[in-house]
Amino acid sequence: MTTTNASQSLTVRCQCGSVTYPLPRATPLSLYHCHCTECQKQSSSAFGTSAIFPADDIFPLSAELEAKVKKYTRDTDRGDTMDCYFCTGCGSRLFHRIIDKDGTPRPNVSVKAGCVEGLKWSGGRHIFVRSAVMDIPDGWETYDTVPPSS
Repeated sequence: MTTTNASQSLTVRCQCGSVTYPLPRATPLSLYHCHCTECQKQSSSAFGTSAIFPADDIFPLSAELEAKVKKYTRDTDRGDTMDCYFCTGCGSRLFHRIIDKDGTPRPNVSVKAGCVEGLKWSGGRHIFVRSAVMDIPDGWETYDTVPPSS
């Protein structure tokens, strides 16, 4: 789990600065470095990093935020869907949320960590390392897919 100073606030900001919103808590529930092929494509890199927050911190979207983002929906490998939100100006992916097969949104949201100002990056877990395109140092917390009960 990542940690930040309790008095330090976190702000999500896209690349062009058009989308900016505060997060109501200074510490995410967890931090994941995802090596799945979807995150490799989305991040145009070896992995994508997400800070996990309760969905209630963001949803329902404010009218101001909703006016500045678009949603792309894709299927997941478990048969659910993922709603992926990005800035309409610069295209930066900002956050995503999984929707279960029965249409129920998951209770957590994944905020793209590179857009979170003030985030401490220590303690992240590497997931979907079965698709990793880089060596992950010994001793780092890794999972072939996701951690148990995720």
